[in-house]
Amino acid sequence: MAVAAAHCSCSRSRSLQSLSSSLSLTKRGALTKRVSMWPSPAPSPLSVKSVHRLLLHLPRRFSAADSAFFPSSSSSSIAEKYTSAAENSPTSMTSPLEGTGDEISSTDISISEIPLEQNQKGGSNQLKKRVLFGLGIGFAAGGVVAAGGWVFTAAMAAVVLAGSREFFELVRSRRIADGMAPPPRYVSRVCSVICSLMPIFTLYYGHMDVSVTFSAFIIAVAVMLQRGNPRFAHMASAVFGLFYCGYLPSFWIKLRCGLAAPALNTEIGKYWPVLLGGRAHWTVGLVATLISISSIIAADSFAFLGGRAFGKTPLTNISPKKTLEGAFAGLLGCVVVTVLLSKILCWPNSLLSALAYGVLNFAGSIFGDLLESLIKRDAGVKDSGSLIPGHGGILDRVDSYVFTGALSYSFVKVVLPLFGL
Repeated sequence: MAVAAAHCSCSRSRSLQSLSSSLSLTKRGALTKRVSMWPSPAPSPLSVKSVHRLLLHLPRRFSAADSAFFPSSSSSSIAEKYTSAAENSPTSMTSPLEGTGDEISSTDISISEIPLEQNQKGGSNQLKKRVLFGLGIGFAAGGVVAAGGWVFTAAMAAVVLAGSREFFELVRSRRIADGMAPPPRYVSRVCSVICSLMPIFTLYYGHMDVSVTFSAFIIAVAVMLQRGNPRFAHMASAVFGLFYCGYLPSFWIKLRCGLAAPALNTEIGKYWPVLLGGRAHWTVGLVATLISISSIIAADSFAFLGGRAFGKTPLTNISPKKTLEGAFAGLLGCVVVTVLLSKILCWPNSLLSALAYGVLNFAGSIFGDLLESLIKRDAGVKDSGSLIPGHGGILDRVDSYVFTGALSYSFVKVVLPLFGL
């Protein structure tokens, strides 16, 4: 009786093995039909060894989901299901045969038109967001510049604080930190606060000598008293942050609020409301600031459009996307806008001074843009931050204005009186 039971169990195991082998052959036959639907990279048919290697490396996409007990007639539906899944994939898929042998090469499944439409829709939404936020920032900046005084100074202090924080985060990035030791985090925070106070000191005192000297002294003491091993690179990066994020932007306060002489020839001052300051509100500083900011916007816009339309010659290795043709278009736009505004606002008086002012604004704009691109390239990032949707960080938007304020103020205070322009 035991012998009969053993014989029964042995026959049952053999029947199960035969059933599983038949099922595996059925599944393998379906997979072989699935293989025939893939484009062959070579005209020669696949060998038995190649098919065996193919079956070993096939993805198990539908081995469990589609059930192992499918009839051979459903192999085409499985292939169609796999093909439709590949077509609806948002990215191109590389064949799993890559690197399996000389007989089989990798093939790419083509992308359908649906992801392309989605990408175009996402690009249009991004452009719309960029334009809307750009217009909002432009109108807000125009109102702040027109208000002047503490309104302009407070807005400048807020921008400087955000920009300095982004700058020290860039300096702290791994790629820059490998070559130059960044200042400690508490020193960076102290530098950011001092930078934000510099515009206020400039408005109150009228100059920046004392504030900058005292700030540099505080930073030097903080670096030398830190725990561990103080390094000169700590002090160098911190002091450059004071210069770049605090000292240079403070010249806009000197330009807008320091040049309080009335622009007598500006006709728009006659119609300015008395409650908003009347004719005396239109000072040389206000006119010079409006012309400078407008010319920078024109330089950036014309450089972008000219580069996309005619750009072929790279301008510099610092920013490969900038071209010589785009720079020339930016210079042309900056000078034209400066001359037109000088005729409308009746300042500067001569055409030569307006041309020189436009060229100077363009030089400061493009140099500030390239310097910020150099910092971002060394940091290994595309944007300095993500504070402004569609535009990146604060430094990405104000990099062209960092040096321009100092150059414009020097032009009005030194060049115009010296040469009588």
